[in-house]
Amino acid sequence: MEKILRIIKKAIPRKIFASCQPMYHYLITFIGAVIYRFPSRQIHVVGVTGTKGKSSTTEFANAILEEAGFKTALSNTIRFKIGNETKPNMYKMSMPGRFFMQKFLRDAVNGGCTHAVIEVTSEGAKQFRNKFINLDALIFTNIAPEHIESHGSFKNYVKAKVSIASELERSSKPRKIIIANTDDKEAYRFLEREVNERYTYGLVDAEPYMSDENGVYFTYKGTKISSEIKGIFNIYNMLAAATYADVFGIEKETIASAFSKLKELKGRVQHVKIGQDFDVVVDYAHTADSLEALYKAFPNQKKICLLGSTGGGRDKWKRPEMGKVADQYCDYIILADEDPYDEDPLTIIEGVQSGIKNKTCEVIIDRAEAIDKAVSLGYEWQKNGEKVAVLISGKGTDPYIMGPNGSKVAWSDAKVAESALLKYNKLI
Repeated sequence: MEKILRIIKKAIPRKIFASCQPMYHYLITFIGAVIYRFPSRQIHVVGVTGTKGKSSTTEFANAILEEAGFKTALSNTIRFKIGNETKPNMYKMSMPGRFFMQKFLRDAVNGGCTHAVIEVTSEGAKQFRNKFINLDALIFTNIAPEHIESHGSFKNYVKAKVSIASELERSSKPRKIIIANTDDKEAYRFLEREVNERYTYGLVDAEPYMSDENGVYFTYKGTKISSEIKGIFNIYNMLAAATYADVFGIEKETIASAFSKLKELKGRVQHVKIGQDFDVVVDYAHTADSLEALYKAFPNQKKICLLGSTGGGRDKWKRPEMGKVADQYCDYIILADEDPYDEDPLTIIEGVQSGIKNKTCEVIIDRAEAIDKAVSLGYEWQKNGEKVAVLISGKGTDPYIMGPNGSKVAWSDAKVAESALLKYNKLI
């Protein structure tokens, strides 16, 4: 079937196909739902949408469900999991198309899973990949400007996000629930949807809370919770997952236990360790807001920050904004290649560099060389008694660096950082 659709796509003139594209994507999704017999009708499905924190929130929700004894399926930017089997997401798409989601849910049902936790994106909604997925609940994390070129405007981007809530309205499930972060000004757009139940969360629900170099600590409805996963932003993500679990009757002690056992999230404040005396962290942060949140999670450390910018040809407006954030929080900045696609990598870097006015900034286009330099500085600074954090942001678990004409190079920030650590550790 996929081969037939590809042949049809190639046979249609490009201009005509562009005008028919929405219908084409809708048709693919519908056919996938028919082929796989509408699997979401047979499994509890919770979707998570927003600009930031989607993958982390899905991981937290999955951890709680597993701790509660449920057999789960999980689909996000980081990985795909059905029961005990997991594999990395190699698509560079949080919500793949080509029947993927329907097949994934059918495999989950066939594998005996009772719950599926899925990341739902604006790009996926734009191409109707969330259609015919009957949700039981939808969690909204936040909205910030992103994918502006793809959607045409911030207004269209928000519209795409809200359309995901509209799918919840149309769900055939008997109990349809919205959970929204009311610290975000766009939460009302989700809470006004016609669903059975609406629940909210915000930092006030975590008081008293704290984040330090050892993790986070907060209280949820009288239950004390701690986690080694750092950052105030992760308190938000945990609150989202905790609210969902609480709504569906999972004990608060189970929620706390799940968070305490989950030691790290791949590509999300992920520590790379070989026994060195300073932090080396890989994180997906790819917006100014998420960069600031990452840097704030390491408040009492000298920060060596490696960053690039979102892929070539997109969201150019935010490049200087990311530079400004690095300029404010970092002690040494290294700008490196990320995903240039068909744009000149140096042009992308110059956009970020334009926001840096005060701090030392070094441009090393080659990302492996840049990571090597950041790690070498980490060893050098910690010898001088400094408390150091090397923060490598932008790619997280992304498996490729995307280049011109569709080219791609296999990649792992974590593995390259580990190799650099081993190299300099041997030289000490």
